[in-house]
Amino acid sequence: MDLIFIDDLRLSTRVGIYPREQALPQTVEMSLRIGHSSARAGHSDDIRDTIDYASVVDRLHQELAARHFNLLERLADYVAMLLIEEFGAVWVRVSVAKLGIMRDVRRVGVIIERGSRG
Repeated sequence: MDLIFIDDLRLSTRVGIYPREQALPQTVEMSLRIGHSSARAGHSDDIRDTIDYASVVDRLHQELAARHFNLLERLADYVAMLLIEEFGAVWVRVSVAKLGIMRDVRRVGVIIERGSRG
C-alpha cells in the first residue's frame, strides 16, 4: 500500500453545536493520508491509475461548503467515507482542526482512521 498525503488543507464549512457555528462557515484545517495501491501508476505513469489529489481537494471544497456538521468527528468520518467510496482509497487517516476558537489554543481537533469494508 502506498500513501498520498495532503497537508494543511484549509476548507470552509459550518461545524459546531452553537448557533453562531451553525449560521456562519468557519475555516478548518485538514490533513489526509490516503492509502491506495499505486503499483500500476508507478509503472504506467498515468493519473488514471492513482488517486488524483487535485480532484480530492476540489471535491472536498465543493462538499464541505454545502454542509453542516455538529461534531468534528462526524466531519472527519464523512471525509473518510467519501475518500473510500468515491476515490477507491483502501485506508485513510483524516486529521481535522478548528482554528483559534479557544483562548490560548491555536487548534483543536480529531484524528480518525478508516479502512474500506471490502
